[in-house]
Amino acid sequence: MQAFRKFLPMFDRVLVERLAAETVTKGGIMIPEKSQAKVLQATVVAVGPGSSNKDGKVTPVCVKVGDKVLLPEYGGTKVILEDKDYFLFRDGDILGKYVD
Repeated sequence: MQAFRKFLPMFDRVLVERLAAETVTKGGIMIPEKSQAKVLQATVVAVGPGSSNKDGKVTPVCVKVGDKVLLPEYGGTKVILEDKDYFLFRDGDILGKYVD
């Protein structure tokens, strides 16, 4: 069973897994770890039910599991589940969603 399936984010939180950093350029040159850019793309692995508005109605999260999203450069809470790094973001902190 996947580790993130045992974890359900609360309210409007979204659990994402960042995509791996590029380690080789298109020309085949190895990029040192310190020079690798921070990866701002991630895959959504779990979503909370949404947040309550003033009337008490739940506003659902804008993304769903499996969506590829663009993250802000800073922010998010690192969560380690079964030795793998995931990040928790609020739904409103996610900058955008990639569409096919």
